[in-house]
Amino acid sequence: MRRPALYSSASRARPEPPDADAAPSPPQPPEAVPMAQPAARKRWWSDPRLLWTTIVLLAAAALGAGTLALRPGTRTLTQKDIDAAVMRTLETNVLPSPAAKAYAAIIPSVVRVMGFVKSKDGKQDVEQGVGTGVVIVDKGIILTNLHVVAGAQSIKVTFSDGLESTASVTGTQPENDLAVLQAHKIPDDMIAATMRSTADLMPGDQVVAVGFPFGIGPSTSAGVVSGLGRSFRSPEGKHVLTNLIQFDAAANPGNSGGPLVTMDGQVVGIVTAILNPSQQRTFVGIGFAVPIENAASAVGLHPF
Repeated sequence: MRRPALYSSASRARPEPPDADAAPSPPQPPEAVPMAQPAARKRWWSDPRLLWTTIVLLAAAALGAGTLALRPGTRTLTQKDIDAAVMRTLETNVLPSPAAKAYAAIIPSVVRVMGFVKSKDGKQDVEQGVGTGVVIVDKGIILTNLHVVAGAQSIKVTFSDGLESTASVTGTQPENDLAVLQAHKIPDDMIAATMRSTADLMPGDQVVAVGFPFGIGPSTSAGVVSGLGRSFRSPEGKHVLTNLIQFDAAANPGNSGGPLVTMDGQVVGIVTAILNPSQQRTFVGIGFAVPIENAASAVGLHPF
């Protein structure tokens, strides 16, 4: 099909037809042809697609502004809201008791201490007794009671991770019924107990005793400090211990040498004795511990 001619939109004067009777005009010099002008840029509003896109965007912006205007303002958080959130957390999440947290803090440093003597035929080791100890230096230095290891021909300690090791006595402090042990093997991640001064310890402060009563354990019991500066005479009447911490957390044979611990998991004493008027040697509510300052001095340490 034949395409129609394309015409320029520019207007041009139509030339008059020549007059047959008129004399021919002399030839004129050629007119200067103007240089081509660049085509004018197309206006954005002349493109329907751009125009409709702009209209849609403007409409969306107006709709969003209206929605924000209708939305209520952010509610201010009040103390009542915070209290309600805390109360809900406490009701839905059971937190460990202070005694449980103290036990968890000290238990990596608590050891079972067993003393052995040779049988009459000298062929086997016979258990002489069981007590408790606490690691106070991460090189395996352990505090316990002297009466736990007195007379033992060999000593074995068991750490909280189950590692067993022989140990030897490296020092004693008879006036406080204390012995210092050195374990021959220690766990790779040995953790020593944290000791705390008894200078600010007061009757009524909560404490826990951790050890192996009657060989059962590790076991923990909770109570309070009942008094300070107490004295205790051994059942045999051979020795008097002074400047003791009195406490009422349950302790029995086997707890000897174990730590007396604050709710922060810090050692304030070494459990040494229980008071019982009868010969049963069971707990009736009064226990005694050597202050940690005295105990630490048994190994040449004064941590405070």
